Formats: sequence, structure tokens, C-alpha cells
Amino acid sequence: MSRTFLAVAHYAGGAFAGWQRQPEQRTVQAEFERVLEELCGSRIVAHAAGRTDAGVHAVGMGVSFTAPAKWTAESLHRALNALVAPDCWVASVHRMRPGFHARKSARERHYRYVIGTDSASRSPFRRPYEWALARPLDLGALEAAAKPILGEHDFSAFAAKGTPRPHYRCRVRVASWAIRRDWPGVTLNIASDRFLHHMVRMLVGTMVDIG
Repeated sequence: MSRTFLAVAHYAGGAFAGWQRQPEQRTVQAEFERVLEELCGSRIVAHAAGRTDAGVHAVGMGVSFTAPAKWTAESLHRALNALVAPDCWVASVHRMRPGFHARKSARERHYRYVIGTDSASRSPFRRPYEWALARPLDLGALEAAAKPILGEHDFSAFAAKGTPRPHYRCRVRVASWAIRRDWPGVTLNIASDRFLHHMVRMLVGTMVDIG
């Protein structure tokens, strides 16, 4: 007999080839499944609320999985953090109803894209966590470019080429730019029911060309 759990995970994506398991690549999914197999004695599939690309960091990523009934949320929380790689951390673990699936049950995903506009954005202490653009941007132009994104649209023009999807429609609830408070630069906050592969990066690149 097994139980369904949800882990709330954080990870620094710089050394990962994204979330999804790939042959001969270090991925976040493979790391979580390695630890779960060590703890439970059999292969367990971990499902994330979203599939981040290579180099993308995550704060509060929902990861669902099943584990033998002997495990509690508290004991799994301790065990996962004892074995998971240092660039990952589990903030909490929750027992969920049978059949819960982190990706299928998620109602919204939220991205925060950070851009540095000063030359110091190329610093090795900042570059892993922001786009080191190192040139000024027009916030008004960026905000104007973000407005048409709001609502439900076909975003096929902003999707990576690959396996065809049943549809390319996404419902974007938030798309706003703001001045950063820590360093010179701007931040895009965008929330949607789903994101296509490379969609956020392509949207940001297009808006930066405008701004």
C-alpha cells in the first residue's frame, strides 16, 4: 500500500539540464527519483508542477510522488533533505489525496525573469541568477509590450520547435515589469495556467528588443 505526497522543492538550476529526466544528463527529476529509490527501495516517478528548462531556478516547485505507507510527511521531509544534492532543498512535504498529480492539479505557474542593466551584472556572483544584459532598458516600453500578453491567446509563435501539441493556448493572468530594488535592472513577473517550452524566454527576448 502506498501514499501520495507533495514536496515543495527549491533548486538552483545552473548545474541541471532542466527538470525532465534525460539520458546522460543531470536533471532535477533524476536527482529526486534517485533519492526516492534509495529511501523506498524501488523506482518511483516524481512529477513536477512545471518542467523548467536548463539553468532555470525554482522556488516552491511542487513535486508529487507515491511512497510506501510506512512513510509520513515529516519523516520524508527529513530523509529527503538528508540525501538530496546540495543545490536542492525541500521546504516541506504534505500528504495528499490518492491520485493527486502536481502537474495536472496545478492551477497556475509563476515565473520571475530578472535582468541586470549595469556592467556589474556580469559578476560571477550575479550572472547565474539574472540575464546580464548590461545596457539600459525603457520600462515604459516594456510595460506597453507586456499588456497584449494578458488574457488567453495562441502562443505558438513563442514556443520552441518540437513535438506538436494539441493546442498552444495559454491564459496569462499577470505580465508586469518592475524596477529591481537590489541592483540596477528590471524584473518580469508572469503567471499563467501553463507555459510552452521556451515561451517565457522568447517573450522576454521580444520585449527586450522593444525596450
